[in-house]
Amino acid sequence: MSDSGFDIGLDDATQAGVFEVDAADLSALAAAGRDAGLLVRRIELDGCQDKQSLLMRLGAVLDLPPGWGRNWDALMDALRDLDWLPAPGYVLLFEGAGQLHGRLPHELETLVGILQEASAWWAGSDVPFWAFVAMRTSAPQGAGAER
Repeated sequence: MSDSGFDIGLDDATQAGVFEVDAADLSALAAAGRDAGLLVRRIELDGCQDKQSLLMRLGAVLDLPPGWGRNWDALMDALRDLDWLPAPGYVLLFEGAGQLHGRLPHELETLVGILQEASAWWAGSDVPFWAFVAMRTSAPQGAGAER
């Protein structure tokens, strides 16, 4: 059981992968990841205007080593390494993916594929690697109600 008393099994590498979630779920997932002893990183995708700004955002949040190639292959290599971020497992929380999808659908599709490959690679070493992608934002309570 976790410190919070809420355990969703994020320490299980065999269940890890890439999942679409609601933006409202990201805070609870961050807490569950920390409770499981995993490294948690939140990555805001809104505002990424092109592939380069997306890769720069990922590099900054993940603190990728200087000189990393800033291309999809280099991101895949970096996600399979992570020596500079030692942890028993990883939880990446992507906010604003719906906005990115509207602007750069192919780039988001490529990113999700890379995250899936990285998760499968880490599972081979029994290290959980999770990516939660918030494609939509929940409407606030009472939104849309007539007044």
